[in-house]
Amino acid sequence: MITYIGSENIISPLGSSAQENFLQVKNGKSGINLFKNVGVGKEDLHLSKIKILTVDYKFDYLLSNCLNNIVNESAASIIDSEDTIVIISTTKGDIEDNLTTPIQQSINKLQKEFNLAHTPIVISNACISGVLAMNTANNFIQSNTYKHAFVIGADAISSFVLYGFQSLYAVSDEPCQPFDKERKGITLGEAAAGVLMSDDESVFKTEPLEFVEGTSSNDANHISGPSRTGEGLYRTVSKTLELGNVNVAEIDFISAHGTGTLFNDEMESIAFDRLDMNNIPLNSLKGYFGHTLGAAGLIESAIAMQSIRNNTLIKSLGFKEEGTSGGINILAENLEKEVTTILKTASGFGGCNASAIIRKLK
Repeated sequence: MITYIGSENIISPLGSSAQENFLQVKNGKSGINLFKNVGVGKEDLHLSKIKILTVDYKFDYLLSNCLNNIVNESAASIIDSEDTIVIISTTKGDIEDNLTTPIQQSINKLQKEFNLAHTPIVISNACISGVLAMNTANNFIQSNTYKHAFVIGADAISSFVLYGFQSLYAVSDEPCQPFDKERKGITLGEAAAGVLMSDDESVFKTEPLEFVEGTSSNDANHISGPSRTGEGLYRTVSKTLELGNVNVAEIDFISAHGTGTLFNDEMESIAFDRLDMNNIPLNSLKGYFGHTLGAAGLIESAIAMQSIRNNTLIKSLGFKEEGTSGGINILAENLEKEVTTILKTASGFGGCNASAIIRKLK
């Protein structure tokens, strides 16, 4: 049975649709800007903030609008069906406005607003949450637990999260530069993104793609530091290739995690080198959107899906000179080429790693 994936949506500083966001990044536009007096010591920092998002309960706003956009690109009858589940990926939910229950009240609101038959499921596993949520949806569909899954990732910038990353000395004082020799750390971002996944091709208003397979792995290396050998990432990609019956030679493009920190980017390059993926074009989109945490895996998957639809690979913004040891093929310029099959990866705190393969329908 095929799991179809499509109706992708992105809400970010660059726009409110996947198509609009793709066009902006294709043209080299970034959502990252300098904001005054926002750091723990009132430093000026670069962030990717949605400037028009001035409402309270930003997390609720992002969830609701992203889900509504995807519903509008799907068959109207499925959102409140018993055969449908909504899966939410987030790291901190609405922690800025609701410190005690930052996720539960938002989920209750969403269920009531869309008259959902089932309480949404929350996937909160650090920065792999978005990819893990898609993998979970695929498992539900393949096991006939549900026929359709709306998968939404969202996180909003908060002082709690920003100060936390600053305490780890992980925030760059410049826009992040994934995989670059001069990289200094992450740039935080806020956004929402999502997809519809289903066993029924007819529920999509535009032609969907195929979600081939996805897995996860945890190397338990350190609470915040990745494995120096890339073991967890190596294992999940190997398993995804095996279960999906896909050869390395079939992968046209890698949408990597690429946070811009010294250790993460180095780890990824080592893992891809171990996987014999050195020559496959690769990018990180953090230079456009910042690190959007629970939304990152879904934003980057949606842009990769747009790359398949438009046969255009997006350059890794901020990259100038290779700064990792793995010898990987980082895109310094946009590349026009036929794109059939993409690999999406994600890595996060606690040693967690996830991967997924999406391809054009045969």
